[in-house]
Amino acid sequence: MCETAPVPASKKSGRLLSGSDGRPKRVTLKVLADHLGLSPATVSLVINRASVADSIPQATQERIFAAAHELNYRPSFAARWARTARSFTIGVLVPEVSEGYASLVMSGIEGYLLREGYFYLVASHRHRDDLIDEYPRMLVARSVDGLIALDTPWRHQLPVPVVTVSGHNQSNGVTNILLDHDRAAQLALGHLQQLGHERIAFIKGQEFSSDTAARWESIVNVAARLGLRVSPKLTVQLEGDLASPELGYRVTNRLLERNARFTALFAFNDTSAIGAIGALRHHKLQVPQDVSVVGFDDIQSAAFHSPQLTTVRQPLKKMGMMAAEALLRRIARPDDNSYPRAIVIEPELVVRKSTARAAG
Repeated sequence: MCETAPVPASKKSGRLLSGSDGRPKRVTLKVLADHLGLSPATVSLVINRASVADSIPQATQERIFAAAHELNYRPSFAARWARTARSFTIGVLVPEVSEGYASLVMSGIEGYLLREGYFYLVASHRHRDDLIDEYPRMLVARSVDGLIALDTPWRHQLPVPVVTVSGHNQSNGVTNILLDHDRAAQLALGHLQQLGHERIAFIKGQEFSSDTAARWESIVNVAARLGLRVSPKLTVQLEGDLASPELGYRVTNRLLERNARFTALFAFNDTSAIGAIGALRHHKLQVPQDVSVVGFDDIQSAAFHSPQLTTVRQPLKKMGMMAAEALLRRIARPDDNSYPRAIVIEPELVVRKSTARAAG
């Protein structure tokens, strides 16, 4: 089937091809191939990102995409569906879309999918078990080619490839994008120990978060190796599903009302760390002079908070891009069972103004 697309006559369009009557010419796959001096089959393989296109020289692929952009060629999705039986649509499952973790991961997913010519559908389950069970099946029923799930427990067997980000599951057919939480705990606790902190308070994540158990296990193990005590009296856990500093404020306030003494606090994420700083100030404690605070994620506002937040950076946008890339690779090679079950990402410590040497 020949793929066609009209060329709009606008200033934003690429160079126009004119027919014998002087009107803009419809740029078909054959027209594009003739323009390049290549066979339509070669151009089609590259444009449609077929797995065998890897054998075509990179310079040729770049020339094809450049010409397609110049001539404003757009593949017909109806033709692609008829030929490949794909919808070129991806389903993305998230707890919610808000400033912080999910939005940054989504940014990476979106950028990669748009560049590769894919559309996507987003469903927010709000940590409801019924929606976590129902939404994946609904997305598959809408003919998505694959699914990406963020911070979502996974217990499905689906007929399409699945990639999870911070999923921590061993389900068949799933590729997991995971952070090295042992390294993350080593970076944060090692930094605080070097600053002389021994009494460290901890804010654990909500029970429903996929990262909570894995991160806490790493913190406990690394603290034991460093000779640091993890005291139950200095440990609190986030409650509720608000993506707001209020949750960190509440639990830190509860901690301080116990008259617990600590010189540093390691929070589950940057949002709760910012709330913790608010509670410390409410109790007339200065950050970092009285209490040092370390967050997790390195969301966009972390560098602009006062004081600027020291945090363990997850490369969230990169993790989203890697999830999308891994999924499209599996879609292009449906019979290849050698795909990775886990892709582990390295964290980075970003030292800013919210940590200092322990007082006294």
